[in-house]
Amino acid sequence: MICKHKALFNLLVVIAFFLSCGTTGKNTHASNTNNKQNVSNMPDTAQNDGLLESILNNYPQYFAEILKNRNDLNVQVIYTQVNRGANGRPILQNHYFNVNAARYYYPASTVKLPIVLLALQKLHEINNTQVTPNTTMLTGSAFSGQSDVYNDPTTPDGRPTIAHYIKKILMVSDNDAFNRLYEFLGQQYINDELKKKGYSDAQVIHRLDIFLSEEENRRTNPITFYDSAGNIVYVQKEQRSNLKYNNRNDSLGKSYYSAGKLINRPMDFSKKNRLCLQDLHNILLSLVFPEKVEASKRFNISEDDRRFVLKYMSQYPTESIYPPYSADTINYWPAYCKFLFYGGSKENPQANIRIFNKVGDAYGQLIDAAYIVDYKNKIEFFLSAVIYCNSDGIINDDKYDYDSLGLPFMKNLGQVIYNYELKRHYKNKPDLSPVLFTYDK
Repeated sequence: MICKHKALFNLLVVIAFFLSCGTTGKNTHASNTNNKQNVSNMPDTAQNDGLLESILNNYPQYFAEILKNRNDLNVQVIYTQVNRGANGRPILQNHYFNVNAARYYYPASTVKLPIVLLALQKLHEINNTQVTPNTTMLTGSAFSGQSDVYNDPTTPDGRPTIAHYIKKILMVSDNDAFNRLYEFLGQQYINDELKKKGYSDAQVIHRLDIFLSEEENRRTNPITFYDSAGNIVYVQKEQRSNLKYNNRNDSLGKSYYSAGKLINRPMDFSKKNRLCLQDLHNILLSLVFPEKVEASKRFNISEDDRRFVLKYMSQYPTESIYPPYSADTINYWPAYCKFLFYGGSKENPQANIRIFNKVGDAYGQLIDAAYIVDYKNKIEFFLSAVIYCNSDGIINDDKYDYDSLGLPFMKNLGQVIYNYELKRHYKNKPDLSPVLFTYDK
């Protein structure tokens, strides 16, 4: 992003300007699948059915090596067919390939999806009509590792807001925006709420793209909301989480770099974020079809909130005015962060297709969870996948197989399932108008 200072409203005495520009390095490395991964202390049982394996076997040019090395690559896929009853209500049928919650993968930016939903939920729970997603939110600092935010130069008037942070997260997976929502929510609230909703194995316990101690991640910043006249309408003091972490035994790789030194043992991920593919997939399902989820498992957000999230999940960066991603097509091309179906391609997306998704990539993990619709052909389906792209088994060496392995796999998988859906018989065609949006540009 190209960022410039903007004036904040004149009632602020101190203006602090912080900018976090996240980049994702993608490196090509020769494929070699002799890398074993340690598994967690959960039951080690893979979930499979014949359909997905049969589909993948029909395309050996894309998937032969993937199928052969499924466990070394920790490939997991969930495909949900959506059928409609005569009344138009969705009927969901899940299909699995090698899905195993015991085989840990680092969830990277996919943890941002539940955080977005929890941020909107918490605003609703504050129950103050003056505190909305568009209310000015200023972030202070009160502990080591924390930073202030008094200005956001990517907004039209310089005001940081939860709505704008959400846009950044959903369109380009901005790390700083995630951190600000993490601080608004607090570590304790995040994990307590995920557990209440049935995601007891999920843990979101640290910020992203910044190295902090466990204690620093337990502590979150003081936050103040202001109305348009500059009056304080809500204050949240600094918080400290007393969360008891799950007892985990998660590790990745055969060795890793730390402070420039190669450590010859697997890297411990037991105190890093965890979100298994099934939980991620279910969170997306609950967003698109909340009526298919028990009330206790839904995120407590309004219909306007839900549509706001769906809109910006599917809006391309080139359709964005604020943040001004459309002015930076070198870094943010049309299908940016649409791994399933487009991979790393910079081609123009198909006009009749929209992808509502959340991706993640870090430490060699590549993940995407997507709801894909074709308005012209009246098809819809869910597809979530993860693949480990680290053939040398070394973590933090910046030699990952995203370009040569992961992104082509995601692109091929998305297009193969899409083509399968094109040929699949739909007894009742869906009405896709509820997920048809007018975008910003």
